[in-house]
Amino acid sequence: MDNNTVKNIAILGSTGSIGTQTMEVIAENPDRFKVHVLTANRNADLLIQQALACRPAYAVICDESLYEHVRTALAGIDTKVLAGYSEVKQIVTLPEIDIVLTAMVGFAGLEPTINAIKAGKDIALANKETLVVAGELITALAAENDVKLLPVDSEHSAIFQCLAGEEKNPIEKIILTASGGPFRGKDSAYLSNVTRHQALKHPNWVMGAKITIDSASLMNKGLEVIEAKWLFDLDLEQIDVIVHPQSIIHSLVQFEDGSMKAQMGLPDMKLPIQYALGYPERIKNDYKRFDFTNYPNLTFEKPDLETFRNLAFAYEALRIGGNMPCIVNAANEIAVEGFLNDKVSFLGMSEIIGSCMQQIAPIKHPTLADYLNTDKETRILAQNLITRTPLKAGSVQVTHDVQQQ
Repeated sequence: MDNNTVKNIAILGSTGSIGTQTMEVIAENPDRFKVHVLTANRNADLLIQQALACRPAYAVICDESLYEHVRTALAGIDTKVLAGYSEVKQIVTLPEIDIVLTAMVGFAGLEPTINAIKAGKDIALANKETLVVAGELITALAAENDVKLLPVDSEHSAIFQCLAGEEKNPIEKIILTASGGPFRGKDSAYLSNVTRHQALKHPNWVMGAKITIDSASLMNKGLEVIEAKWLFDLDLEQIDVIVHPQSIIHSLVQFEDGSMKAQMGLPDMKLPIQYALGYPERIKNDYKRFDFTNYPNLTFEKPDLETFRNLAFAYEALRIGGNMPCIVNAANEIAVEGFLNDKVSFLGMSEIIGSCMQQIAPIKHPTLADYLNTDKETRILAQNLITRTPLKAGSVQVTHDVQQQ
């Protein structure tokens, strides 16, 4: 596409943290980007504000009970209002759309992303669960339809940027950095009593509730490990995680000669969002710049996989493969919801995930239907586990022989 052409953007999940920051990036670059579609789950009032501000062609509210509220509020502008998840899945195929930014939370982002890829749309991927759940399917579809998967996560964007110009140089390994979250260095005794209010206080990043809890439990990093495998065609042994509390180095690539490249900058999600939307061009901005003198010490440490078991579960899910990452993702979504509603303890989230990994049948080569069924089955089991007597922390050990299918 000509750099002088304005790109039409569809933002799936426009009212979330990534969605609102994407709106800011687009507003700062009106000569390059235009919002064509906005979608939201239940935050109708913010969706209305956004639509009034940018006048998209379409606004979609997933919760159909809120349709009349949104339609009435937007009656004075030329924005067509739609409702329902089925409309989200179809709206991404519009021929006018150039890029679909997927910022929906969780498994819900999978089917819209699949439809967008089949329609030949480049994907700015902020919904990591799409690749976690069905990475093999998604990457194959992207290749088949000549679609770019442009990572928006700061860590994967960092790897993507480090690999620019290195197409002929094989990767030895990548290193994903993790802040460690609000509980870095804490032991199980401390974590057994933490509250959701404590877990929602991330030291470096401003994010939505679900991803903030995932960061606190290190599940976010585990999901990123699985996502990285598919984005960059890596083996499990090529993906390392290091805790870097300052969140200045966003991730690194090590090549076969031992040399390493790192992408650095202040913690600001608008940078990877802008890079994905403007790729391959870097767009000038006035964001705050990093100053080494303000960060005289950059530190690194190994993650504690015994205390923060979710990261270990993610590695194990990737080793097993098939639908096991889908199981982990679904169980985690239910566990996090339970934690945010004070129905599950912080450590109890790991017990739910581990139990689901034990009890849901693994499938080696799942179809889309298998993924959908696995997700549904796992959510039911996880919900049932929440209503039972809490499992003893550390009681779950995951071992599996994977079924062939």
